[in-house]
Amino acid sequence: MSDPNLIHYLSTRRTVPSISLGEPGPDNDTLAKMLEIAARVPDHGKLAPWRFIIYDITKGTTIGQRLSAIWLSKEQDATEDRVEAERNRFQRAPLVVGVISSARPHKIPEWEQVLSAGAVCLNLLHAAQAYGFKAQWLTEWYTYDDEAARFLGAEDGERFAGFVHIGTPTIDPVERARPDLATKTTYWNV
Repeated sequence: MSDPNLIHYLSTRRTVPSISLGEPGPDNDTLAKMLEIAARVPDHGKLAPWRFIIYDITKGTTIGQRLSAIWLSKEQDATEDRVEAERNRFQRAPLVVGVISSARPHKIPEWEQVLSAGAVCLNLLHAAQAYGFKAQWLTEWYTYDDEAARFLGAEDGERFAGFVHIGTPTIDPVERARPDLATKTTYWNV
C-alpha cells in the first residue's frame, strides 16, 4: 500500500542553502537519532565504510581561520570577499556533519563502499527534514584538498563524501528545474 505522505515528501523535497539555515539546530539527542537514520543505508558486506565528524558552530571561527589560510596559500590573488567567505564556511548553519568515506580494500568493491557513504549523506538530509530541520549537502574545495581534509579530520585513505549543513530554514525552499527524465531513461532491449 502506498504512503501518500512519504510520496509527497519525496516528490517535493528541496534543499535550503546553508547560508539560509539559522538557529536552532538539532540538540545532541536529536542529532544522535538523525545519525541513526542516516546510517540505515545499503551496505554490502556490513562494512559501515563511513563515519561522522560533528562541527559545532562554536568551532566555526577556528575552522574558518585555518581554511582561509590554506586557501590563501594556494590562491594568493584571492579577493578579501573570497577570504571572508572561507572564514565563514562553518558558521553558515548551526551544525555541520562531515561524512567521511572510509572505503578500504575488501572483496566488496571500493565503488560500492563509496556509494554507501553517499547514501548516508542523502539519508541525513531526509533525517534532518523528519526532525523539522532543513539541510544542504555540500562538497566544496576543502573536500578535495588533502591539507584541509586532514585539518577537518580525514585520516589516511579517507575522503569526505561531503558536509551536511543543518539548521532551521530562514527562507522557504525554492523549486528548481528538474531534468527531463525521458532523456535520462532507456529500456534495455536485446
